[in-house]
Amino acid sequence: MFAFCKPVSSKKRFLPFRKLNKEFTFTLFENAAAIQSADWDLVTNTATIFLERDYLKIIEKSTHTRLTSRYVVVYFKGQSCGVIYFQIADFRAEIFENLLVNQGESLRSKRLKMFENYLGSNKDEVLLRLFTCGNNLVSGAYGYLFDKKIEEEKVHLVLLNIIDVVSKEEKLKGGLSAILMKDFYSPLEPRELFKEEKYSTFFVEPNLIVDIPENIHSLNDYIALFSKKYRNRAKGILKNLESLETRYLNLAEVKSREKELYALYENIFDKARFKLIKLPTDYFSKVKELFDSVFNVKGYFKDGRLIAFGSCFIMPDGSVEAHYIGLDYDLNSTFNLYQNILYSMIEEAIRSNRKVVNLGRTAAEIKTTVGAKAHELICYIKPQNTISKLIQKPFISFLQPAEWTPRNPFKEETLEKTIR
Repeated sequence: MFAFCKPVSSKKRFLPFRKLNKEFTFTLFENAAAIQSADWDLVTNTATIFLERDYLKIIEKSTHTRLTSRYVVVYFKGQSCGVIYFQIADFRAEIFENLLVNQGESLRSKRLKMFENYLGSNKDEVLLRLFTCGNNLVSGAYGYLFDKKIEEEKVHLVLLNIIDVVSKEEKLKGGLSAILMKDFYSPLEPRELFKEEKYSTFFVEPNLIVDIPENIHSLNDYIALFSKKYRNRAKGILKNLESLETRYLNLAEVKSREKELYALYENIFDKARFKLIKLPTDYFSKVKELFDSVFNVKGYFKDGRLIAFGSCFIMPDGSVEAHYIGLDYDLNSTFNLYQNILYSMIEEAIRSNRKVVNLGRTAAEIKTTVGAKAHELICYIKPQNTISKLIQKPFISFLQPAEWTPRNPFKEETLEKTIR
């Protein structure tokens, strides 16, 4: 690949219509508020909520780690034809101290042991600055979108050129450790181009997807497709809701219960293996305010106290996207809160006449018990310095899925109908 555009000084990098080659130019923006809205919106055209400018403004306020965002509008012969979204996130050394625990002896070289000692003494130091094409807060390939008239090979050539230029400019400001492109269902083409640019591929935890069969009009209809064992189990799980009050929260309730929602979300965040980016404290009310008709927050109450919630988007592509949840772990097993939230997502899809539910990553085995199927996700990574090369193997090993046993709750005669 030949980069037609060279890195420039800090002031000039945000100038409009920088020349990439004879056909393409691009403009880089340092925050969502600065984006030329008409040009960005012409490309996204509400194709996905996770690339809408107002949503990206909310993400900019995320905490726990230093998060910087960059936005690019790509032009073909003067007209906007693509958008690219970058996140730059700092990983502190303490994160990698955990990554190296229990690594196999094949990784435990003398050099790596010296590195472990360094980590123990410098936990608060920023060790890895990750330059991501995409959104680390949601599963999926939400890093770029181009007009479908532009062929895939040309899109990826332009994309890699811009990644190269923008990442080098960021590197001049404070160093970058690695470039990440995330969450693709199939390898990017042409594969030779990414190999040439020294990107390595690896798999992360799969996305768990539920396909709703035809002629399903209620959650009871869906569960009726299960074998007796799983049908009885599902009925027992749902029966635990009888002593709880469940309801959708309107905007006013989401605002008034913001602290409760966030505290329950923090319970989930605190148990995560990999604590990188934390939602802004007003995330749920801001998102509800922006997307009231398509963003649902369902609360679970015990004696008037909010003990759990689940949120989801009714996506423009006709799917239901399970979003962030929160729960009181002390009551989780008593009321099967987590599994009831999963069933609620499926019920939401049936209610809104959607055929696909994206349940996201993590807890794969539990999600397969409600009928989800695992879909592998491919990521691309490119180290930028010696330290990132050293920790790349344990880092990728940490991100890859642990062994788990897929379950099939469906009757054999309905299995083929539920797998597409």
